[in-house]
Amino acid sequence: MTPILYSFRRCPYAMRARLALAASGFIVELREVVLRDKPQAFLDASESATVPCLVTDQVVIDESLDIMIWALSKSDPLNWLEMPKAGFDWIDRADGPFKSALDRTKYANRYEGVDVMEQRGRASDFLSELDAQIDSWMFERPTIADFAILPFVRQFAFIDKPWFDNQPWPNLSAWLARFLDSPEFAAIMQKYPQWHAGDPPVLFPADDVSR
Repeated sequence: MTPILYSFRRCPYAMRARLALAASGFIVELREVVLRDKPQAFLDASESATVPCLVTDQVVIDESLDIMIWALSKSDPLNWLEMPKAGFDWIDRADGPFKSALDRTKYANRYEGVDVMEQRGRASDFLSELDAQIDSWMFERPTIADFAILPFVRQFAFIDKPWFDNQPWPNLSAWLARFLDSPEFAAIMQKYPQWHAGDPPVLFPADDVSR
């Protein structure tokens, strides 16, 4: 069977899964999920009922980073997996403390007693360190760390883009701007209609994505 990817266009976790699948060239059937109207086939497949979820004939992968690693382990023409171990430490920090602060900045009303400015400051501390790590990329060339973290930096930046653009993060800002203008980003952000059972399959990536 062609593996099935349940996805949601604007979700940063789903974005990074699609980035790795596109980079690997591995073809999947993309099923766009509307989060307020989740199809039963998706709920049956995903224990967490969250996107992304990759369904193959052998395994269901319910975590975005695991999907990235699975795809790149199959095919890694751009050598994204060849990076220092520190790259996975950066991903852990982005997925943990940074994402927590991002959510409490962007969705403060979901959390009782949250100080938005304190949370934005915590996120900013991480981004200041990341700015110092980046030259053109986090390491000497693009790796999985860049593309695992960029969708979340994008999400944070657009909470208040004028404020973000005024921060002293020149390397980070240039890194994000290149990503937003890249063919990789354009390829994963094509719009797809909501998937319904019985719809004809939509294959992803639609075109070869290469650097």
